[in-house]
Amino acid sequence: MIRQSFSWWCFADRGAEPEALLAGAARMGYAGVDLIGEELWPAAKEHGLTIAAVNGHGTIEHGLNRKEDAGRIEEELRRSIEKAKEWEIPVLICFSGNREGLSDEEGLGQCAETLGRVAPLAAAAGVTLAVELLNSKVDHPDYQCDRTWWGGELCGRVKSPAVKLLYDIYHMQVMEGDVVRTIKSHNGDIAHYHTAGNPGRGQPDGTQELYYPAIYKAIAGTGYGGFISHEFIPPMPPLEALRLAYEDCESAVSSQIG
Repeated sequence: MIRQSFSWWCFADRGAEPEALLAGAARMGYAGVDLIGEELWPAAKEHGLTIAAVNGHGTIEHGLNRKEDAGRIEEELRRSIEKAKEWEIPVLICFSGNREGLSDEEGLGQCAETLGRVAPLAAAAGVTLAVELLNSKVDHPDYQCDRTWWGGELCGRVKSPAVKLLYDIYHMQVMEGDVVRTIKSHNGDIAHYHTAGNPGRGQPDGTQELYYPAIYKAIAGTGYGGFISHEFIPPMPPLEALRLAYEDCESAVSSQIG
């Protein structure tokens, strides 16, 4: 069963108080919230929302691919895994880091080495370490895990059910397109999804070049049972934007299942 979530940073501080935003999303049917500050975890839980995904370590630019950052990141991940277990957070988001001259092979080797050391702890805690696919063309220049094949190769090297990918549909449309085919061929490597329209990370609707009904159906057709999290900049009041996104996704998934 696919559950819907939303990324806090996109919708907070846009005219709705935190309690109203959490309560409103829960009433609509949202099951989770991503990337919400730890100070609001109790409030999210009170409204019946799973804290679906949070960052497992810092930072995006200085990530898993640098040997000099490995000790710091490993320790941060160990602490995050303990918190995730306590709060029943299913996904910790991880980042490859920027290339800074590293070859694909060098980056893959170091990422796999660090993730391989913490993967058993994550697996034992029931937590998935999801390396996020981000575009290096517009938003994150020089980011290394910017293509699905690279992320899939990393998962294959670690060989742990606790290491998978966060497939950000917006970012991968910017980098490589062919979204539906990629979702179908890499679904075994994907633990979490983020949505947004392109260009401009807008509402995932008919104003954007991505046709989300087909994407939602493709995800449902793989048998995926995790969260689809909306991570777009709302062009209207946040609760209204969340309602439209929820209904669009629910309609597409329901028709696929039916």
